Amino acid sequence: MTPLDLTNAWGALPLAVVIGAGGMGSAVARRLGQNHKVLLVDINPKRLQHQAETLREDGLQVITQVCDVTCRHSVQQLGHCVNQLGGFKALAHVAGLSPSMADWRTIMSVNLIGPALVTKELLPQVTPGSSAVLISSLSAHLGRLPAGLELLFENPLAANFLAALESTAELPMTPELSYMWSKIGVLELAQRQALAWGQRGGRVVSVSPGLIASPQGANEFKQVNGKYSLLQTCPLKRQGNLQEIAAVVAFLLSDEAAYISGTDIRVDGGNLAGVRSVNAGHVAG
Repeated sequence: MTPLDLTNAWGALPLAVVIGAGGMGSAVARRLGQNHKVLLVDINPKRLQHQAETLREDGLQVITQVCDVTCRHSVQQLGHCVNQLGGFKALAHVAGLSPSMADWRTIMSVNLIGPALVTKELLPQVTPGSSAVLISSLSAHLGRLPAGLELLFENPLAANFLAALESTAELPMTPELSYMWSKIGVLELAQRQALAWGQRGGRVVSVSPGLIASPQGANEFKQVNGKYSLLQTCPLKRQGNLQEIAAVVAFLLSDEAAYISGTDIRVDGGNLAGVRSVNAGHVAG
């Protein structure tokens, strides 16, 4: 469905662009759809249409755009679509791959190159009050980039980025390592884009979810034994849920968060604090 024939019917609601129609993306779209019209974006047409129809059945104003966020031309088409719709107020870049879902190159491309392309493409359409949330991960806080890679990660859109990463990294590139490094890259991307968007009156923030109960999260528990150990270090002794993430994203994209930019918000139930306490040999009393 082309969005161009629906602009006159949408009224005055601001546009929220939600990248990713999986569990978390759909939860975010549902929450933002309470006071936005939603452009829901995904690479999978069937999943995209199914989620959009579900949201429409609940009275939300949703249209769709198929987009491969790792493809410059596809992202340019997305930018054109947003422009034809009159611009945007909010961007939630939720699309991402966990370690069990793909090879290291695909994970890095979707998780880091994707949001870098999207935030750059939409920059000319940023106006005062525009805001973006980029989804990172608790994993980004559990490691760090080797010193030799820090400069490389400052420009993930370089033509040779993946090849340079493979040749420069002193460790074998694995899906797990690629996931962590890609999410660290998202933290840094949000800070850099906060500067660029800020010149036009916009904001960019990253959000780092901890262990979240979702289909993707459930699959990771099956594939990665360390997830259970990580859960044991969470002070709240439970996983978060998709609605809790969506609530934080909605707040950060609202005018109530108008002075929050260039930073990361962890939504992890205190899990990072728990990990650091265990590593330091502390026992909660």
